[in-house]
Formats: sequence, C-alpha cells, structure tokens
Amino acid sequence: MTFELKILGSASATPTAGRHPTAQVLTVGAISYLIDCGEGAQWQMLEYRVRPHHLRAVFISHLHGDHYFGLFGLLGTMHLQGRTAPLTVVGPPGLDEVLVTQARVSNMQLGFVMEFIPVDTEAHAVVYEDELITVASLPMRHRIPCAGYLFAEKPRRANLLKEKLPPGLTPAQLARLAQGEDLPADDQHPAVRHADVSAPAPAPRRYAFFSDTLYTPALADFIQGADLLYHEATFLEELRERAAQTHHSTARQAATMAVAGGVKRLLIGHFSSRYKTLGPLLEEAQAVYPTAELATEGLTVNL
Repeated sequence: MTFELKILGSASATPTAGRHPTAQVLTVGAISYLIDCGEGAQWQMLEYRVRPHHLRAVFISHLHGDHYFGLFGLLGTMHLQGRTAPLTVVGPPGLDEVLVTQARVSNMQLGFVMEFIPVDTEAHAVVYEDELITVASLPMRHRIPCAGYLFAEKPRRANLLKEKLPPGLTPAQLARLAQGEDLPADDQHPAVRHADVSAPAPAPRRYAFFSDTLYTPALADFIQGADLLYHEATFLEELRERAAQTHHSTARQAATMAVAGGVKRLLIGHFSSRYKTLGPLLEEAQAVYPTAELATEGLTVNL
C-alpha cells in the first residue's frame, strides 16, 4: 500500500521567487492528508497533480500565515467543485474562529461538513484516527502555540501465499484466512494455520513532521525509529542566536534531532529567504546526518 509524501512548499514566511510556503501531502493508499496550507497550496496541488477531493483531513501546525493562509481558498475551491464528502481540519484553537469569521463575512456556505479538531499544542497525544492511520501531536516550541504531527500507519494484514494454500478452499474460508484466522479441519481439508500460508506483514510506517520550533532534544523520544522526519531548518548554525530569538532551528540542529531519534531518513525545509542557494544548509545537515535531503518543491518520497 502506498505511503508517500509530496512536498508542495518549504519556504519560510518571506516570499521568495520559486519557493512556496509550507504545504505537504501525505498519501496512504487512496487517501490523502494535507499538512499545513501556506499561500498558493492549491496552485501547487494543480502543478503536482494532487486532487483535492482525495483529501480526507487537513493538519495545521500553527497560525502564522505561511502555514495556513491558503486554507480558506482551498475550502472555497472544494465547495465550488461540488465536494460533498466530509473534511476534518485539525489545528490549534483559534483556527476555527478564523474560518467561521471568514465564512461569515464572505457569506460562504460549504456544501460539505467540516469537522474541526482542536489540538493541545503542549501535549503528545493522539488527535486523529481512521482505518489507515493514527496521528499524534508533537509539542513544538515556537512564538505562538504550535504542534508537529506523527503519522503512524496501522498494522497491515499479512499477505496470503497462493502457492501454500491448499486447493479447494471456499471464498468464505479464504476470507477468514485473510483476516488472520486459522481454519479448523473439516471433511475436505486438514486444519490450516494462518501463519503457515502467509508472509509476515510489512512493518507499519511512520512519518514525523516538525513545524516551526526551537531545537528541543526531548522530542527525540517521541520519534524513535521513524521512517521519515521533516524538520525545519530555517538558518545556518552561524545564525544560531537568531534562530533562538525567532524560535526556529538550524540545519545542524535538525540533523542532530534525526540522529537522536534514530530516524531512517531526514528532510530539512522552511528555509529563510536570505539563502539564495540551499547548498550550504544541506552541507551543514549532512555533516551530522550524511543522507539528509532538501525538502524542495515537487520532491516525492515513497516509504
């Protein structure tokens, strides 16, 4: 089953030609989840062929504009395109007030149900769950309440091995085996153990999204062994004091978090507009975590 992250934007607050504010899409199976929604997110969705009607939920980290100013426009587009499926929006308290006010003054009445789930940005707790994933909040340390998110795939079923199945099983018996059950012996077949006719289920995959935050070593405890970490890296280490003043992280700090968390892959993003080229940020991260990558627009990571 697909578990794919696509980067739509990874710039910081100040606009920069060729870069877009934070927005990402995580696709699990046939369902997609939007993570932050900076300005221009829906244009980027068009550019990279992300279909809004596949979105089941939107996760907003905090209420700085470069992380959510594109949301109301996206909701309007969904309405105009005739969306009827419910949409869940997860984010810090106050986001619901903003959306209600915008809808009231523009007299927009959505043609679909939108459920808002407030997040306690100071806690690590499950905030969303469906049949495919669970999502837990990660307490970021920023200038305003801010949450990261840990997306965890639910355990998948083991795959039946056709060559090991006894002949003549009925569809009902195959369905029971597919659900993980053992079959008792009957007049036609001896007992069949699920473990004997299946391959082990693939390990569930996990993706950790770290939004704007001071470097916080304690967060490594929540992401141990994650398959992928996105960590903001607004500044180079030479501007570490500036990073602390603005409650951001450096590329080196992002890489240090990846090492401490034992994650399998690292993406860095949220680059300051002062950096016209991103090579120095990548080099700084790779000095600590050699396989670090830049989260540039259009990058797709399959796990």
